[in-house]
Amino acid sequence: MQWTDRIRQVKIWLVVAAVVIALASLLVSHFLVRDLSKEEQGRMQVWAQAMQTLATADEETDLTLAAAVIEGNNTIPVVVINRDGSVADYRNINTTSSDTMAYAKQYGESMRAAGDTIVIELADSADYQLVCYDESTMLKRLQAWPYVQLGVVMIFVVVAIFALLSSKRAEQNKVWVGLSKETAHQLGTPISSLMAWTEMLKETYPDDTLIPEMDKDVKRLERIAERFSKIGSVPEPVPSSMNEVLRHVIEYMSRRTSQKVVMKCNMPQDDIIVMMNASLFEWVIENLCKNAVDAMEGKGEIVLALTTEGQHAIVEVSDNGKGIKKKDLKNVFTPGFTTKKRGWGLGLSLARRIVEEYHHGRIFVKWTEIDRGTTFRIEMPM
Repeated sequence: MQWTDRIRQVKIWLVVAAVVIALASLLVSHFLVRDLSKEEQGRMQVWAQAMQTLATADEETDLTLAAAVIEGNNTIPVVVINRDGSVADYRNINTTSSDTMAYAKQYGESMRAAGDTIVIELADSADYQLVCYDESTMLKRLQAWPYVQLGVVMIFVVVAIFALLSSKRAEQNKVWVGLSKETAHQLGTPISSLMAWTEMLKETYPDDTLIPEMDKDVKRLERIAERFSKIGSVPEPVPSSMNEVLRHVIEYMSRRTSQKVVMKCNMPQDDIIVMMNASLFEWVIENLCKNAVDAMEGKGEIVLALTTEGQHAIVEVSDNGKGIKKKDLKNVFTPGFTTKKRGWGLGLSLARRIVEEYHHGRIFVKWTEIDRGTTFRIEMPM
């Protein structure tokens, strides 16, 4: 829980930092754009005055300054429109159109409609020109830059959160793998001793009917230790019968559960062959069945169904127990999560690891309803 809380706090702080950076960037850019826009408007006022001076000048007027101002505009797009709508002059307009004048006229009309115009009165007071201007390319880029920066910040936050979650998952995997291997190691010595004692009992009491059952339980312990030892490694899959796996599980569970628990199995007569490690996959089905028994509190019905869909073998484990709460659905496969008073919360986590990582299949809760039951579905490639 401490690690989960720490991850949650870091994610919150990352989001807060991203929001603060975005707001600060938008605010600073707003003020910069506003100031630059005012500066460009002032420059266009001076440019329009220079154009008016040029249009109303006589032979004695010095046009050096006016010409310098007009030639000095190399960034702001501008179109000068006569009273009759024709284009008198234009600057800083990039176009791929073959008819540049037509494009300039269209561009000028769009700027005129936007209200970015300055009126120039000519020598004839009844005549005038309109200086239509647009924002410079630099100003437009500056307006777009905060949104680019916001996108970069959001990508950084997503990558950081993903890295934290991956680190958490890797650390959890190491813990569970280490725990599994250590369990297998600790079970090894007493199991070996039990096997030796069982052999001695067989020789001493060859007709005792209980000793074969003891032998089965010892072999069962040996198989459990073998399963734990395989967690963390990649077991070699071999062609195996899914029908046989389910039959083994039913046989094992039927002998070790209450008679009030009814187990049914629906499967085709023909064997469904799947590339898998039968021992580990059998463990998955056993875990699902044991959880079903706990959910039914030792009384109810468990149904195992085996079918095929396309290139997948489908196994469904259904019970009529107490179901899973909606708020717990997203955590059922999380290591350490359990709703039982006793248990480590590793069963479903290991089941998903076996199905998805070792066999490239899929396991999920297909259906659940409170006080009606749950169905787990496993899809295995054939």
